[in-house]
Amino acid sequence: MLDRRHLLLAATGLAATLPPGRAGAQPRLPSLYMFIPAGPGGGWDGLGRAIEQVARQAGLVGTFQFENVGGAGGSVGLPRFVGQRRGRGDSLMVAGSVMVGATLTNKTPVGMKDVTPVARMTEEVGVIVVPANSEIQDLKGFLDALRANPGGVSVAGGSAGGTDHITLGLILKSLGHSAKDGSYVAFAGGGPAQAAILGAQVKAGISGFSEFAEQIKAGRMRALATTGAERTDPAIPTLKESGVDVVVTNWRGVFAPPGIRPDAREKLIALMTEIHALPAWQEMLKTRDWQDAFLTGDDFAAFLQRDREQTEAVLKEVGLA
Repeated sequence: MLDRRHLLLAATGLAATLPPGRAGAQPRLPSLYMFIPAGPGGGWDGLGRAIEQVARQAGLVGTFQFENVGGAGGSVGLPRFVGQRRGRGDSLMVAGSVMVGATLTNKTPVGMKDVTPVARMTEEVGVIVVPANSEIQDLKGFLDALRANPGGVSVAGGSAGGTDHITLGLILKSLGHSAKDGSYVAFAGGGPAQAAILGAQVKAGISGFSEFAEQIKAGRMRALATTGAERTDPAIPTLKESGVDVVVTNWRGVFAPPGIRPDAREKLIALMTEIHALPAWQEMLKTRDWQDAFLTGDDFAAFLQRDREQTEAVLKEVGLA
């Protein structure tokens, strides 16, 4: 049996493994329902799972329950979340710029205005890829093929009207075509899009960099260009530096249901603020190649309003809304 001295040492060692201020403390939330309005394997699912991993390790949340409902850039799952979780302060939905575009394109009656902004967490550049055995060797080859026959270059990406679709539309516009001339193949999640690209069911793909990073590193996909203002990978050029004046980034965040009490919203904001401050979260950003874009509460709500207006303008310009 351990004597009192050894028991104290053991307790001290356990406390040292917990985040500051969390030793012996109760979780901020005993349980959290995390709704992902997309299929498993995509960017929204990845963010939700990353939040779970960091929050559980830090003792901030007791248990997580996940539900994935994919389709139409989140437009299928969004009404379900709004209707079934209304007023529930123990619920979060992961969404982002893709949903802004998709709800506008699909003219859905339920939109981003119907959920409660909690926190913007990350921002990510997109990447254009082809299968490793593709005849398209570089960005010039991709652009030449689009210029010659845009309808003959099928491109996989997220749901219609989302960031990936907008990116292709802007590229086509820069080449003198209409966005409607392209052959865009929409998928409900990153997993199915990857399978289509690797199986050569499409000519190319566009998605957030983290969704294709593993396949690029493994040599199964060839990265042609990224969509940021500057290079995120020294080996991959940007569209802008290659003469295509297109810069598109994809933000992701978390939202509470409508009708929750102000104190419940503040509790969720405090939870995400604490997660964001943890070293484990900062390490997660580096590991996933995510850019930190943390913004909460009313500032996040104001950003959402501006983003919706800008996205609507772009969608109309490229003929998608």
